[in-house]
Amino acid sequence: MKRQFFKRISAALCAGTMLCMPCGVKVSAEGEIAHDPSRNVQAEGVGNPFGFGERMAPEGTSVSELRTLAHNMTVQQCKYALYKEIDEHWDLISVRFGQTEREKVYALFLGVGTLESTLGGNGDGADIETAFSEGFGVSSAHAYGTLQTAVTAFRDPGTSFMQEADVPELEWYDLTQENFYDAIISNHMGIRKIIHFIRSAIEDYNWTGWQVVRHALKGHNTGWAYAGDDGYYANYPDEGAALAQWYYENGHLYDNVFTWTKAEAAAAQRAGNPWEDWWYDVEPSLAEVPEQTSTETTTSTTTGGTDLPVLLMGDVDLSGAVTLSDAVLLMQHLMRETVLTEAQALRGDMDSSKKLNAKDLTLLKRVLFAAN
Repeated sequence: MKRQFFKRISAALCAGTMLCMPCGVKVSAEGEIAHDPSRNVQAEGVGNPFGFGERMAPEGTSVSELRTLAHNMTVQQCKYALYKEIDEHWDLISVRFGQTEREKVYALFLGVGTLESTLGGNGDGADIETAFSEGFGVSSAHAYGTLQTAVTAFRDPGTSFMQEADVPELEWYDLTQENFYDAIISNHMGIRKIIHFIRSAIEDYNWTGWQVVRHALKGHNTGWAYAGDDGYYANYPDEGAALAQWYYENGHLYDNVFTWTKAEAAAAQRAGNPWEDWWYDVEPSLAEVPEQTSTETTTSTTTGGTDLPVLLMGDVDLSGAVTLSDAVLLMQHLMRETVLTEAQALRGDMDSSKKLNAKDLTLLKRVLFAAN
């Protein structure tokens, strides 16, 4: 009986998984936004219309497969992958960057992405690797992805590198090739790295206002939040801000349009001071940010009449029971064919790791197998 049930699980989970990752991706024409235009982006974000998960692909996916997925990303997908990370951590990012206008933060990361990799517009998607000639993880400049996140952003990159351990609010991934070459994790770690240098700019160099973010971008590029204020070290963050202003003012936040570093397209923005003219008078802060908690719960009444939150782990479809459809729904989420709500994801997180991956699916299948 159990063997037959296991076969039914396997058949159901395998059905519809023949597409290459990411599955179910909505490809939009140039100029067409991918998210629901009725959304209040400032309040809600763009809503992850491409269904990106916490990883580009389930744990165990080979580096070659990860790089193929990243290589095939369009400019638009590269943009929305950045927005997904910004939206997930908006409360923290808005405080650390001192910027309350969400679309300006979107634009800033497009500017950084253009500086580092031309935002996928070079035909390689997010599959850009630099300073790798000495071998994996040897050079502090060995970097990957849209933001060109260096190996030094990861935990335990080697004894010769300083640990960036001062961003406890964000997941700190170990330096493994599987993590390093995952485009979604690379974005996450790139944002984490810039926040690390925001702290350094404030604590180590006493910068204030927009100079904090400006020097944090220097740190992202050089490893130091203060690296001189002339030549390349000044131009790097200033060019990024000018490009950001160009994306923002010309309506290219959501389409497949990109520009090149130093391109004439952004000459008008480059002529002024985009930090003062556009990013404006912001004040980054290291203030504590309250941890976000879900308000979605189910309740049961105790003998004392008190309603307590109850989570039926594995009940991904919120039906009140753990069934085969829960495993199918979780697999569809991992394969980017659907996006779980916060309540669904909470119940699918079988190992309570605060991220969904293949391990959760394995644990859910064990529950189903044991019940039959």
